Amino acid sequence: MGTRTFCKNLSFTLLAIGCLPALALATPYNISDAQRHQHWQSMALSLGNERHFRAVETHSYSDATFSVNATQGICDLPWLEMRVTLETLQGEDTTLNMVPTLVRVDDRPIHQGVAEFITQRGDDGFYAHFYLNGLETLLEEIPTGDQLFVAFEQGERDPWHMTFSLAGADAALARLQASCSNNGSENKQDDDLRPPVSLYSESASTGDGRENQ
Repeated sequence: MGTRTFCKNLSFTLLAIGCLPALALATPYNISDAQRHQHWQSMALSLGNERHFRAVETHSYSDATFSVNATQGICDLPWLEMRVTLETLQGEDTTLNMVPTLVRVDDRPIHQGVAEFITQRGDDGFYAHFYLNGLETLLEEIPTGDQLFVAFEQGERDPWHMTFSLAGADAALARLQASCSNNGSENKQDDDLRPPVSLYSESASTGDGRENQ
């Protein structure tokens, strides 16, 4: 199942169940110090005194990204996020129940857990936030791998599969950690990108990606 088909099915599901209000996880941020690392990018996100750092894969899909994120002051507690661009802006904040999820780098051991599916009013993104066992080990595997495989269970239907390239993940994650640990004071280098106004406005991918492999 492709991302577009899944999102259409999801819209009917959102109408059919009562969903709790989502936290402001899709709030637009100012982006600075963006650099490209093969199929990944690294950048700083800021809004007032709030400051985060992101390493994001933008290559495999034209409408989906996968990112590792860290917050200034708690750099040792990173989190994972996947974003899929929907066809329309969403009319309300919605949070689906936790969905069983499998994540794997190449042919290494599978990391099991759950993902929380979220949409936010006025945003055209569909977000998955991951809660996995062995997250520290997974983050050690990502920089040395070739591909990241993600599978979301959908009850009686076939799992929804996504595959992301890890080319450049090592450099992007190293820069994320260095920037976060140095409170964003890392020396700037020549960027391939101009800092966009909001969180994802220039995170568009260039590849077709692979689904349900």
